[in-house]
Formats: sequence, structure tokens, C-alpha cells
Amino acid sequence: MMTRYFLFSAIVVFNLYTIGNAQSQTRESMTRELEEVARIATVMVDGDVCQRIMTERALKKMFIIDPADQWAGSDNFDVNPEPFIQTKKTLMRLAKLRPYPIDCNLWMLFKENPRQIQILIRNQYEMSQFWTWGVLSQEIPPEMAEVLTSGKPKTIIGKGNLISVLTPVSNSLGDIVGLVEVVGRVRMNWQENVK
Repeated sequence: MMTRYFLFSAIVVFNLYTIGNAQSQTRESMTRELEEVARIATVMVDGDVCQRIMTERALKKMFIIDPADQWAGSDNFDVNPEPFIQTKKTLMRLAKLRPYPIDCNLWMLFKENPRQIQILIRNQYEMSQFWTWGVLSQEIPPEMAEVLTSGKPKTIIGKGNLISVLTPVSNSLGDIVGLVEVVGRVRMNWQENVK
């Protein structure tokens, strides 16, 4: 009886140890993996399709402030279903390239207001280093501006063990129209936490 209990305990401890090691990851290895997902995202996300996501009506009302209702722009936000669903599915598939939780968020520029950017599609875990909760558009952060200008991906390691890789999205004319933020959170094991 004692031998069975010991054997069962040993199996449980081994399985917990194995699961813990699979879930914990070094910052360096996760960064490399997220950079690879971002590289694939640059190829797979279609900028022409992304530019058709928001409806013309919503775009026209985006930056008009109604004196009688300052939040009317939020009420008028809508998307064209086909390009939205196509792009969201692509982003969801990209997030499944890794066995741990990551999000692939779509950020889009505005022709009407080139200093603003919008997180147009967020995904399952709602992770982002840049999105301000509740806002439809925001000033372009310097890290994003660098990617949008250079056309080269940029990795940002932030608070809360978040790692974001910003990668450009281009249309068929070669214009950068937005970017994808591939973001994950490093799950530290106990040995890394005590350092």
C-alpha cells in the first residue's frame, strides 16, 4: 500500500515538474518565437483587406465631435463583416503557432488623421503594451512610429513580463497601412523570480 502511494506521489510530482517546465520559458526564447510569428504575420496579413475593415460611415464620424454628444463616435463604430472576419481568423491562426497564450492585434493608421492609430482587432487574451482601454484612436507611440517609418519589426519588453513584437502591414502598393502587435507574457519559474 505504501509503495503504491509513493509511486503515485512520484508520478504526480514528476508530471507537475514537467508541466511547470513546459510553461515556464526564458525571455530570450519567447522573444525569438514571437519574432518568428511576427515575421509570418507580415507575410500573411493583407493590408488591402485591412483597409476595407472599417465602414466609410464610421471613418467619416471617427474624428467629428458632436457638441451634443461627445461619445457619438463610439456609437457609430462599425465594420464590414467579410474583411473583418477574414483578418480576425488570420490573426487567430497566427496566435496558435505557439503553444502558450499570445495575441496578434491589428493596429491601423488613418488617412484622415495621420498622427492617430487604432487597435482595430484585439484577440482572445486582450494583451497589449500600447492600447489604452476604452479609446477608439490614440496618438502613435514612438515605438510604433519607428516601425511605420522604417518598415522593420521592433521588439519591446515591457512591464508585467510582456513582450511585444511590432511588425508592419503593407498593402499591394507597398504602403505601410498598419501593424500587427504580437504579444505574450513570459511565465517565470520560481528560480527566475528569486533573481
